[in-house]
Amino acid sequence: MKVLEEVLHDFSKNNGIDVLGFAPKSRFEGVDPKYNPFSIFPEGETVVVLGKRICRGSLRGVEEGSNFMDYNIFGNKWLEDTFLSVACYEMTRVLEDAGWEAVPIFPNPTEVIAQGVSVAEGRPAPNVHPDFAYAAVAAGMAEIAWNGLLFTPKFGSRQRFHMIITDAVLEPTPILEDTICDQCGKCADICPLGAISKNDYETVHICGKTMKVAKINYDLCAKCKNGAIPNRFTSVGKPDRFA
Repeated sequence: MKVLEEVLHDFSKNNGIDVLGFAPKSRFEGVDPKYNPFSIFPEGETVVVLGKRICRGSLRGVEEGSNFMDYNIFGNKWLEDTFLSVACYEMTRVLEDAGWEAVPIFPNPTEVIAQGVSVAEGRPAPNVHPDFAYAAVAAGMAEIAWNGLLFTPKFGSRQRFHMIITDAVLEPTPILEDTICDQCGKCADICPLGAISKNDYETVHICGKTMKVAKINYDLCAKCKNGAIPNRFTSVGKPDRFA
């Protein structure tokens, strides 16, 4: 009989999930409750992070300056809302069929302000929106690059993520040791509005992994007409910069 980790990896291969990682609850100790997935499911034991690639060809029209809308469909909205959501839903069913509880989570922006009041003293106000950047690093899948985007070894910045919180105890994915972003600064050099700093940065520490992330002027970035897309969920959210 296959162990649950093998079942999930086999499911991923058969359903177009390109990246998959498991992060135990211990890796989220100290995370602010309003960004912590275990605020949503306190009895949970593992965060499963799954991702689908942004197809290389969906960026070609942006590179040529000739077609921006098809990236918005195939690399952004449909990928996040449909293709990846269906995969997350189906994996949630796999976990439930195996007898576990599983909570699918959509990558809503963390910048959304509280939309309700705490149900009890000491509890975070709804809605809790987990920090997906933290979770992807904690699940051993990615690092945060100089330009602030998540990089994976296979696809660089070209993927989007969903999350499942489960009470199944899964073998943790080792934290990514290799460095993907070499901090060459080309992203800052080619940024049309100079929104990415070449010199100023903050040091981010997640689960023993240290990353230098440039300071970014998101007010400038949001005005970009060269590929950045305003956040579709909230005006205070970071723009989509994958293209």
